[in-house]
Amino acid sequence: MDLVIEGHSQVSPPSSRAVFLVDVPDEHSPETSLAPGKRLEPVHLHGVHDTSVHLCLPAARGTELTELGWAEPHQYEDFGTEFMIYGPRTEAELEFVLSIIAESVSFARHAPKVTE
Repeated sequence: MDLVIEGHSQVSPPSSRAVFLVDVPDEHSPETSLAPGKRLEPVHLHGVHDTSVHLCLPAARGTELTELGWAEPHQYEDFGTEFMIYGPRTEAELEFVLSIIAESVSFARHAPKVTE
């Protein structure tokens, strides 16, 4: 069984596609979602013409990717965990971007549950 599905982003233009987790429909912690307070959305891809990816990562990992030239902080960040990953241009870059997406999904899936 696949544990992720795609759908329309809750916070981006209609052409954007989001990743949702089947096994974790609600966020455990708001810094793991691009749509805090809504269905958990750790990743979305911006349309077919842009191909940049917005996602949530641990702040230190996002900073590392920024320093390596793969990312920049999301312009609407709330928690310091939201980053924009540049669209891949080659097969090798695509593999790397997919690995970053997998990191984001893992971050969302394994974040400690915040209790009020």
